[in-house]
Amino acid sequence: IAAHFANAGVPSYLLDIVPPHADGPARNKIAAAGLDAAKKSKPAAFFESSLARLVTVGNFEDDLKRVAEVDWIIEAVIENLDIKRALLKKVEAVCKPGTIITTNTSGLPVARIAEGFSDDFRRSWFGTHFFNPPRYMRLLEIIPTPESDR
Repeated sequence: IAAHFANAGVPSYLLDIVPPHADGPARNKIAAAGLDAAKKSKPAAFFESSLARLVTVGNFEDDLKRVAEVDWIIEAVIENLDIKRALLKKVEAVCKPGTIITTNTSGLPVARIAEGFSDDFRRSWFGTHFFNPPRYMRLLEIIPTPESDR
């Protein structure tokens, strides 16, 4: 998904968990590995390899504050309701009002993920399911909830 945005000239952050006992640059190991895989993927995720410079890797512990800078946050963590909700609670605490926040879930009820979140969050919340590979499939399923209004 980050490569798809880079192909359109849109910079993005690619954040993931911190591996156990990781220090320094190794704290971004998982996100960096994801970016490296995108650079090498067949079919190619990037139109040209230089576009990878538009993707900044990081982690949820050190870089979560960066979500305050963005207009759209796409959550794409493991298909586990508790993990998604815990991360999104942290996101809600730092994102600016009106930020569009979506989930890339393909199996969890979108409205259920946002139960108990603020009114602003729920108005800006919906599902966006990118079909793989995004560069070639050109399909984006949009899944609003009854409260979505963005």
